Amino acid sequence: MRNTRTLTRRAALTATAVTAVLVLAACGNDSDSASSKHQGHSSASSSASADATTAAHNAQDVSFAQGMIPHHQQALEMAKLAADRASSAEVKDLAARIEKAQDPEIQTMSGWLKSWGKDVTTSDSSMESMPGMEHSAHSDMPGMMDSKDMDELEKASGADFDTMFLTMMIEHHKGAIEMATTEKDKGKYGPATSMSDGIITAQTAEITEMNKLLGKN
Repeated sequence: MRNTRTLTRRAALTATAVTAVLVLAACGNDSDSASSKHQGHSSASSSASADATTAAHNAQDVSFAQGMIPHHQQALEMAKLAADRASSAEVKDLAARIEKAQDPEIQTMSGWLKSWGKDVTTSDSSMESMPGMEHSAHSDMPGMMDSKDMDELEKASGADFDTMFLTMMIEHHKGAIEMATTEKDKGKYGPATSMSDGIITAQTAEITEMNKLLGKN
């Protein structure tokens, strides 16, 4: 009798152990499967997100960034001249604010173009290896100064510089507002249309300020 009971007990324990092993194996497989599915989903989501970012722009967005970068660069060049040529503290302050606002925007737009696989355009004034070509390639853009204008501004100083700087920058701002308005109306990329809205607001206010400094308001 005792032998029979012992055998029965051993058989039961063996069956239990086998069952436990099978359950653990099944759980492991389910976990691996779930993990694999999760990784696959994450990978697909990341890819879809990247594709969406790349696709969420149109030709107008590219044109806006490629045009506004050299436009801003010329504004910075004009603003930097004010530091040691302007006689008015108000003009110097305005020039410093223009630099502070537009330089980061150049960096941002350059980043967009690189992410889209497009060329990053620059002002011709940085092309030192091509004398005589300064500003010529972009002079047909709204508000852009030509080489003669920039040469005259660079030679001016004191009150003459202040008047010339304000007059030229008003026209320059008007050109930027025109370009930004086109982007706002026709662009697709959210950050670009948002930037264009900011440019319109800020530069419209600065035009009013510059007209006051010229005694026109």
